[in-house]
Amino acid sequence: MLRSYMDQTLFDDRDIEFLLYDAFGAESLCNLPFFADHSRQTFDLFLAQMRKFGRDVLFPTYKPMDEFASRFEDGRVIVHPLVKEILPKLAELGVINASRPAEVDGQQLPSCVASLGTAYLMAANLSAFGYIMLTAGAAHLIEAFGSPELQDQFMRPMYAGRYTGTMALTEPQAGSSLADVQTRAQPTDAGHYLMSGNKIFISGGDHDASENIVHLALGRIAGAPAGIRGVSLFLVPKFRNENGQPKFNDCHAAGVLHKMGWRGLPSIALNFGEEGDCHGYLVGEPNKGIQYMFQMMNEARINVGIHGVATASVAYRTALEYARTRTQGRVAGRAEPAPIIEHADVRRMLLRQKAIVEGGMALVVATARYQDLSHHAQDASERTRAGLLLDLLTPIAKSFPAERGFEANALAVQIHGGYGYTSEYLPEAWLRDQKLNSIHEGTTGIQSMDLLGRKVLKTELRSLQALSEEVSTTVERARQAGVSDELCVALTDALAQTITLSQHLLLTAARDPEAALRHSVDYMDLLGTVVIGWMWLQNAAVARERLRDGRGDRDHNEGKLCAADYWFKTELTRVPQLAALIRDNEDSYARMQSDWF
Repeated sequence: MLRSYMDQTLFDDRDIEFLLYDAFGAESLCNLPFFADHSRQTFDLFLAQMRKFGRDVLFPTYKPMDEFASRFEDGRVIVHPLVKEILPKLAELGVINASRPAEVDGQQLPSCVASLGTAYLMAANLSAFGYIMLTAGAAHLIEAFGSPELQDQFMRPMYAGRYTGTMALTEPQAGSSLADVQTRAQPTDAGHYLMSGNKIFISGGDHDASENIVHLALGRIAGAPAGIRGVSLFLVPKFRNENGQPKFNDCHAAGVLHKMGWRGLPSIALNFGEEGDCHGYLVGEPNKGIQYMFQMMNEARINVGIHGVATASVAYRTALEYARTRTQGRVAGRAEPAPIIEHADVRRMLLRQKAIVEGGMALVVATARYQDLSHHAQDASERTRAGLLLDLLTPIAKSFPAERGFEANALAVQIHGGYGYTSEYLPEAWLRDQKLNSIHEGTTGIQSMDLLGRKVLKTELRSLQALSEEVSTTVERARQAGVSDELCVALTDALAQTITLSQHLLLTAARDPEAALRHSVDYMDLLGTVVIGWMWLQNAAVARERLRDGRGDRDHNEGKLCAADYWFKTELTRVPQLAALIRDNEDSYARMQSDWF
């Protein structure tokens, strides 16, 4: 029994309008000079193109690409033939540089609009879109820090879709510890560097679907300082230009890693300089590679969050349709088998998915909007404040959709019952895809330490103060709209508990930094739960406003209110318990010795 997915919706289109215009006022961004050429009409046109391409072109390619294992033959990586067909079409959509300035042929769209557009493409086929996502991030790095020569030779073909790009950070011996990068760069009199070293887990690191592959790689110039201070950023192409002709740049694929998910995007081991002739070109200044690369990593983390939402959404929409059409068992007062959505436990699972998906979706749009303001707000203090909030929310926007999205995807499998774990249906594939999101671009543990250590404690809670001001604005809006005061008080109290706890951790860090960070993952859980509560209070306010004014679909608005109640009653109530666990510094896994396991 092969399930037909020809009518796959990917997202509820009503949510896009709800979030973009009613919740976050994207039209107001058109008052900023950078976005002045845009309007709601151009936003809607872009989104319509992404939606149609995702549903009609990209989604049908998902299953064939998931089933096709990339091959390693004669030192080359062979990917599914569909990739060659898809990449030029994605480039024609203008999605690679949608938010970039006109000077690099970009559309200057707000990131919050572009993010929702790419969400359709990610939900349709993340593996295919992954090539474009990596290319966009790498090209932006060259735009920001590369010389005019590197921009002309590599950035422009990347934005045009002729070349693809990667981020080549990880090494076999170092993993996530970028301070331990060992790739070497030897200066030459010709101006380039001779690169030697090994990289691993390089997504899109080799394939046969584009003219060239441009690696943005971390390495050490001979004689550089030890540790993080001695890491530089290099552009290392697969082919370099020599006398007007492409020449192989001694950049060798060493093998394909076979992944549980994202199967259409190969992950490879990559060797630089096996023959001593790998040319690398310094990007920016020496020894500032980590500083530069954080731009791409932070963009990638937001993109991972969008993908986490997209993967959970496509599974939720599929489970919802399945529950409405699959009949099994009987309910009181009905002789015939009932659609399983009429069973209370199925509705419980669907509502939990809805709360996670739509709360996470609001979070990534909010984060992208702060990204827009941090770059383009006219007032410097507003840019600074938006940057503070962007930094605070980025690790949450990456981790919440990944961790809770995996839970939502597992529920989609559960709702499908026996069919859920078969490859004839797609929920098992989306579950596999989702798991990668909590690992790559910085694991949840790494994101949690970054959130608590850098984004909260290092700012001496200024970021939380900015968050508190934003929450207060939402609480006032909710009260004006007629949202239950119980929800407003609950969110205000939860945030107050979070701030009190954070003040305690700030004092703890002064005398015992390790103890302060011991429960960083629990802190991520706590603050993420509060932030999603903020998103759901805003959703509830918008739903009340729309019901009052007779706007939107009534059932859609009522569904938002019910999901908000669910989040506050089942999730926000966990905050006191988490706060007590962190404050009391429960230390069982700190005391646990390796031999005791």
